[in-house]
Amino acid sequence: MILQPESQKMRNRGEKEDLEGKLPVSVTRDSSVSLLRVLATLIVFVIGVVIGLTSSSHIDRYFTFQAEQIIANNALADTVSKESGNCSVCEKEDCLSMDSFVRPKILIHGMSDEELFWRASLEPYKKEFPFKRVPKVAFMFLTRGQLPFIPLWERFFQGQDVNKYSIYMHALPGYVLSISNTSVFYKRQIPSQRVEWGSVTLVDAEKRLMANALLDFSNERFVLLSESCIPVYNFSTVYKYLIGSIHSFVESYDDPSRYGRGRYNRHMKPDIKLPDWRKGSQWFEMNRTLAVRVVSDTKYYDIFRRFCKPACYPDEHYIPTFIRLFHGPLNANRTVTYVDWSLGGPHPAAFSAVNITEGFLQLIRNNGTACAYNSEKTHVCYLFARKFNPSALEPLLNLSSKVMEY
Repeated sequence: MILQPESQKMRNRGEKEDLEGKLPVSVTRDSSVSLLRVLATLIVFVIGVVIGLTSSSHIDRYFTFQAEQIIANNALADTVSKESGNCSVCEKEDCLSMDSFVRPKILIHGMSDEELFWRASLEPYKKEFPFKRVPKVAFMFLTRGQLPFIPLWERFFQGQDVNKYSIYMHALPGYVLSISNTSVFYKRQIPSQRVEWGSVTLVDAEKRLMANALLDFSNERFVLLSESCIPVYNFSTVYKYLIGSIHSFVESYDDPSRYGRGRYNRHMKPDIKLPDWRKGSQWFEMNRTLAVRVVSDTKYYDIFRRFCKPACYPDEHYIPTFIRLFHGPLNANRTVTYVDWSLGGPHPAAFSAVNITEGFLQLIRNNGTACAYNSEKTHVCYLFARKFNPSALEPLLNLSSKVMEY
């Protein structure tokens, strides 16, 4: 072991202390600078992340908002289109003009049944019309969908004065009749609702058809038809017969069996008593006065809605009973639509292609019986007939000009 002199020890200790005194300052300074740089970098990074997330959020919200706006605008456009039919119509013509009021050109509208029936019940007290009125027959088709006999009906209307008739079609909601724009059935569908056989919804559909037809003040006669109905006389004969009649043609009779009086509900008293209960064919024809009365009724309709349920069928009893109660003298108490119930059961006989012969059609047109017309006797009792299968179309077209004269 080598011993250093005391002076050497003192020098070494001084250098060591001197070095130790310098080292902490330098290290501390470098550490502080590094820490500040790290913190600055971290702050810039965090700020960048925040700015990036904020910008991204705004961009997402912007595009989401734009997408929502596009969807909302399209939905609104569809709603307007569905409710008004053509939202630009009133921009092109005066929708408060007399012509638009008395002869609506567009059948699609946004009215509820309550609004529609109220609108259709309007009846002027003034007898004179402030326009040239040609009385029209409203042909109202109550159908599930396609009209298989359109070619026959178009032949029936061909060449006729368009001021003498109008057409209305009630189909299942969502069904759109695919037809040429040259057809008389083009754009003649009314706003509809679902219909169930045997329920009061059938009456709703009938009233809906009448109410839409009543909006045209030139419609004077209203005939209800099905997709299986055909005309057995030409247009001029049908028009003269209906316009010239002083009565409506609604079948209304007292049936003492379980299919008539047996359907009566005693809860209908005292407004409807059993002796007032009537039955009749759903396929009616009536004049404007009676159509307004039926569409305007709420009280008796509500009684049938509550108490006439299967095996009571409102479409067979409501209108016949209502007319019996209040408007009997206006009614001829018979139908102008032929149907064959000889087979029995809940549905009438259906006629297919094999049934269509000249003799068969002549039998419907003039079956040897007489009926009342304007308080006189006539052998022309049926203007229409049902129930025909689609297969009957071709033979009917082959015989229409020879037998039915159209």
